Amino acid sequence: MNRSALEGIRITDFTWAGAGPYATLLLSFLGAQVIKVESNRRLDTSRRSGSRGGKPVESVDQSASFNDFNLNKMSITADLKHPKALELIKRTIAVSDAVIDNFRPGVLDRLGLGYPVLKEINPSIVMLSSSAFGATGPDASYGGWAFIFAALAGLSHITGYSDGIPTELRLVMDLTVGSMSAYCLLGALHHRRKTGEGQFVDLSSRQTLSCCMGEVLLDYAMNGRNQGRLGNSDPFMCPHGCYPCKGDYKWVTIAVESEEDWRNLVTAMRHPDWARDGRFADAYLRKKNEAELNRLIGEWTKDKTAYEVMQALQKVGVAATPTMNAEDLFKDPHLRARKLYTQVNHPLMGAQYVANPPFKLSGTPATVRRHGPLLGEHNDFVFGELLGLPEQEVKNLEEQQILF
Repeated sequence: MNRSALEGIRITDFTWAGAGPYATLLLSFLGAQVIKVESNRRLDTSRRSGSRGGKPVESVDQSASFNDFNLNKMSITADLKHPKALELIKRTIAVSDAVIDNFRPGVLDRLGLGYPVLKEINPSIVMLSSSAFGATGPDASYGGWAFIFAALAGLSHITGYSDGIPTELRLVMDLTVGSMSAYCLLGALHHRRKTGEGQFVDLSSRQTLSCCMGEVLLDYAMNGRNQGRLGNSDPFMCPHGCYPCKGDYKWVTIAVESEEDWRNLVTAMRHPDWARDGRFADAYLRKKNEAELNRLIGEWTKDKTAYEVMQALQKVGVAATPTMNAEDLFKDPHLRARKLYTQVNHPLMGAQYVANPPFKLSGTPATVRRHGPLLGEHNDFVFGELLGLPEQEVKNLEEQQILF
């Protein structure tokens, strides 16, 4: 059987909500052993959110959202304000390769688990702290959620329609930050493997997302232009947008990049009279008359299914796909063939559909191995087998609400 890429790597995980847990989820797919540190006194918010089968979450162990973000991981509980619990967590870190958190800067320092302390415990430890604005600077102490990151990063301002307000961007922001966290942690672990040296990684969610602004920032720096919202339009491509199709709220997305694409689109539409209109003779004129062009294309698409439009346009080399909703994604034959979905058996929720890793490694497969952990499910393993505490001592510490 092939080994996992990160087999033998152990991560002590203090993350919560979305961005942090997504980072360690990606690393767990690659085989890292992730030990999630939790507490009954301050639950991960995702344990209380996310319905199950349309019903409210019944207990902290029955959240589909938590399950999705925490596949493959272990869960231990510890009241970090108690000296004995703190000592045991330090011992866990001493036998770990990395530590990750996504609290506000200073939270772990106040608990006695800041990087200077951890470096004394484990000189080669890699620690990544992901926060809204980073550990330094005038805004460092501010809190933030995904749509706050997006607003201050500038992405909300350029997302939405030109005559509307900026658009809130939520979960995708968390996933972007989580992906960056996993990337940075892998880089630091690679350096550690080569040199034996650990290091501290300070990651700013806001800066991560501002780096996605690319040409918008460059346009202002070079030309003084402050770009606004374009809706579904593109600065250059036209037509470029979502068009109504046959069915209840069904849409197709079409993107035309070149004159060749335009000729092929016109051919697929069987050369309607308006396609020969001088207003659409070249890319500049099409962009100038974009609203009318979009209306006319919508008239052509509205009596066809999204898949009919896709097949007709893709056949002649024009990029076009249905604009999918959740049902479409779940039933999509391509995603099924790629094995995007799998099931895990959860001890309380039963069989649960979850997403497999989106990447396939031929030599070191990335896998979903188990459901998200129950709260404190692995206290016996981590504190008992890993750290060597007698079984009865672990139970006593749980009863005393130290491991709680």
